[in-house]
Amino acid sequence: MRFVLNVIWLVLCGFWMFLAYLITGVIACILIITIPFGIASFRIAGFALWPFGRTMVNRPDAGSPSFIGNVIWFIVAGLWLAIGHLVTGLALCITIIGIPLAVANFKLIPVSLAPLGKQIVPLGDSRSLQTVS
Repeated sequence: MRFVLNVIWLVLCGFWMFLAYLITGVIACILIITIPFGIASFRIAGFALWPFGRTMVNRPDAGSPSFIGNVIWFIVAGLWLAIGHLVTGLALCITIIGIPLAVANFKLIPVSLAPLGKQIVPLGDSRSLQTVS
């Protein structure tokens, strides 16, 4: 079932959100000082491309630098990416088959707002029992 949802996701919204994160990552890597933001954006791009069967959890070693980076990320790129997820999720809610995809889009909003200090794990992994805040 995850495979089918991922394929439908890829066709309807995953590719476009992947491109948004990819463009954001490239721009962040061009500006040398923001390379950590670019790496986080590339990591989330893969997650946005194929999200079902994986989740984001807090990294235990993340500290105040991640918080400061997330504040900067929110101002520069996070808000716009979250708006993209919100608009895409609302559009998917129009159809019955799109509702599970819309829920997945809404779950990606917190990750797009604050990606630093998080890691992607498979759902069967023991670390996936932690919650993302």
